[in-house]
Amino acid sequence: MSTFGKKLREAREAKGLSQQELAKAIGTVHTVIGRYERDEMKPSIDVVRRLADEVNTTVGYLIGENGQADLFKDPAMLKRFQDIVTLPDRDRECLLTTVDNFIKAVKISAL
Repeated sequence: MSTFGKKLREAREAKGLSQQELAKAIGTVHTVIGRYERDEMKPSIDVVRRLADEVNTTVGYLIGENGQADLFKDPAMLKRFQDIVTLPDRDRECLLTTVDNFIKAVKISAL
């Protein structure tokens, strides 16, 4: 089971933030972020809201209300989309065509 701390760490890393950068953004110190990530301390709901905003995810995802974050709020998926967007146009189109064909093949084989 993924804990609040693990989800926070993964979301922070996917956004490319250090503990110190995240702490500064929400008005605390990096040692507090470290304690959250190690599940040694639980933040208030107001702090969870600020954390979720800073790492581009939802409160529900961080606290485990939903198993997966919204597609565009899932830090790992968001990182992939950000990487795809930076590809040259031709490479991006090739990648998307490959993904589309893979999805189509999986749907056909499921029939």
